[in-house]
Amino acid sequence: MIIDLTNKRVIVTGASRGIGRGIATAFAREGCRLAIGARTEAAIHETAEELRPLAGDLIVRRLDVADDESVKGFVAEVAEKWGGVDVLVNNAGQGQSGTLDNLTAEQLLAHANILQMGHFRMAQAVVPHMRVQRWGRIIDINAVAGSIPTPDGIPSVINRASCIALSKLLGQALAPDNILVNSLNMGWINTGQWDRHYKEMPPGVSREEFDEMVLKVVPMGRFGTPEDVAGVALFLASDLATFISGVEINVSGGLGGQITYYPKLKREFGEAMKARYDASLTKG
Repeated sequence: MIIDLTNKRVIVTGASRGIGRGIATAFAREGCRLAIGARTEAAIHETAEELRPLAGDLIVRRLDVADDESVKGFVAEVAEKWGGVDVLVNNAGQGQSGTLDNLTAEQLLAHANILQMGHFRMAQAVVPHMRVQRWGRIIDINAVAGSIPTPDGIPSVINRASCIALSKLLGQALAPDNILVNSLNMGWINTGQWDRHYKEMPPGVSREEFDEMVLKVVPMGRFGTPEDVAGVALFLASDLATFISGVEINVSGGLGGQITYYPKLKREFGEAMKARYDASLTKG
């Protein structure tokens, strides 16, 4: 059976870059009617220029999933123009590190408002339209850290855990309406955050050394790509996945419990590289 999503009405949040952009591109190539949003207006319109020749139709708007009115207005516009919504991909939001020693409750709440409440707001807005047609797919983009806690990442761990719990709950609660909800939990996907992490390393560390360290915990030995994620999203949105709801799927190259070791690995690597650099200065 071939995946056929032609003319499906699809919303992708956080679509201006990285995983969201990759997913939006994949749905556009399938001939979907595509609505994309992100907080940065210039960035989402730049993405739209690439997608316009591919998508069956395209709606592009600035979207802030932390704002009730922004979410309601966006979904209402899509439903009015296309007569409903078939697929929602909840992708907006990013990881955040932090510990008891350096976080405030306000920082945790701000992160939760984007992730937990962002997923909730978007689902609450699209579900009435999906119920009318008795067909819908909600795909929540989450992280492995939400199901396997890792040290030094309180915001991402607890807020992703809540998102995964919400996904499972809705996957059961909405199944009688033929609205299927599932969570895709990301491992090490090669988007811009790894460039930022590399820049945090001490002087003298090559990108090859950094990547080798990072990938020690990934059994497949490579980074994932946005296309790896998009392929699973297309499957879950299709008629090939009519009996899957309330589950979490790790898109991680086998990365699981090893993630708990990574903060220690990174810390020890950074210390060793700093010592190497300091030694080189002494010799010089």
